[in-house]
Amino acid sequence: MKIIEVKNLSVKYRGIDALSNVTLGIDSGDYIGIVGPNGSGKTTFIRALLGLVPFGGEIYFQGKSFSDFFAGKHVGYLPQRMSFLDQSFPATAEEIVLSGVYCCKRFPKRLEKEDYAAAEKVMELLGITPLKERSIGRLSGGQQQRILLARALVHEPELLILDEPTVALDPQSSGAFYATVQRLNKEKGTTVLLVSHDIGSVGNYASKMLYLDRGLIFYGTFEEFCKSPKMTDYFGVGQHLICHRH
Repeated sequence: MKIIEVKNLSVKYRGIDALSNVTLGIDSGDYIGIVGPNGSGKTTFIRALLGLVPFGGEIYFQGKSFSDFFAGKHVGYLPQRMSFLDQSFPATAEEIVLSGVYCCKRFPKRLEKEDYAAAEKVMELLGITPLKERSIGRLSGGQQQRILLARALVHEPELLILDEPTVALDPQSSGAFYATVQRLNKEKGTTVLLVSHDIGSVGNYASKMLYLDRGLIFYGTFEEFCKSPKMTDYFGVGQHLICHRH
């Protein structure tokens, strides 16, 4: 079943095409690595899916508009940067996770016993329960990123969208983060869209690759990506360097 259908998606910034005529379908349970050069439209694509930028074309989530789909708490989103992550931000790790429940509630917004239980459950899943009382600003980059992932997952979304989630992490923390997301995809069937500049790392985990460069250049499995004559022409000499799974 298609969880997302995109038809002729186009986005312009100040009259310049950021994305043009992107058409694709994403199956429920897919793990899509969204890759491409800087300025290729990766984040723009995500922001269009989330309704954060004006766009031309059509986007459907299980046949519904984004507003109807999002109202059902189906989407978890981890943006590229979180402005509050500094040492002075007055919130514990648990409070950050709970904010992922709070933001989905209707007025009057009030946290219930089951909300705290959901936060406890997802923090245990990600191995961060010992951090629950610690200030978010005093955690390491890897710890913060797992807290923010817990925030995105606390309401058990069907679709998880991650925009450059490992850009500030060291290799060990990055590997642990990728492994966690892969486990969620395989064990819980969560559909994952992960934006990254690192084709090699994403290729180790994603079931499919979406390569953008202001339009759709390639969409298919990692193996198809490696063998694609179109991608060979696009990259030229040296394409084999990015086509190796660990």
